[in-house]
Amino acid sequence: MSRTSNRADGDIVRDFLSVADLLGEPQLAQLYAYLAREGEATVQDVMDDLEFAQGTAYSYVNRLVDAGVVDVTQDEQPRRYAVRQIDLTVTTAAGDREYTITPALIDAVGRRETNADIDTYIDRHGVAGLATALTYAVARERGEVTHRLMADDLDISPLAAEMILQALRPVVHEYHDIEASGASLDELDIDDGDAANDA
Repeated sequence: MSRTSNRADGDIVRDFLSVADLLGEPQLAQLYAYLAREGEATVQDVMDDLEFAQGTAYSYVNRLVDAGVVDVTQDEQPRRYAVRQIDLTVTTAAGDREYTITPALIDAVGRRETNADIDTYIDRHGVAGLATALTYAVARERGEVTHRLMADDLDISPLAAEMILQALRPVVHEYHDIEASGASLDELDIDDGDAANDA
């Protein structure tokens, strides 16, 4: 599912509202990310792997199907489900920032309930802020930026930047090919103190 100029306005609005549901409910985001990783799965797989109760698993899968972000790939029992790829670009109300909603961002939102650093970051900076942090996390893992540069750019503390970069590291490695290189810029950044001094 991607936003393109040849789609009807109603389709684009429906796509956006479907994605907004994913970003607003961490368990739906977690389910979407799970299906994206697995390729296809049954409701029983969801129950076993995500430890959702049966009623919850069926309800969430059906909501994602109704929203148009998950398809039924096999009608025979047990039904199998797969995600539709999401790549939706959103511009902030002020028009000063644009970010793309991708499976990696949805996965990061889905980790909100199990990762206090992601939860706190979303509370303070919103999903748009998390999308920006995810961009920095990719660049950091590629050795292109440091947590201090991110902190300066976003006007947050170096400690807050380091915490969210560490929290997003597994997401980055799940969705991006990061070449193993020597020390990251942060490891090479010789400074007068450690993260405790950044607080």
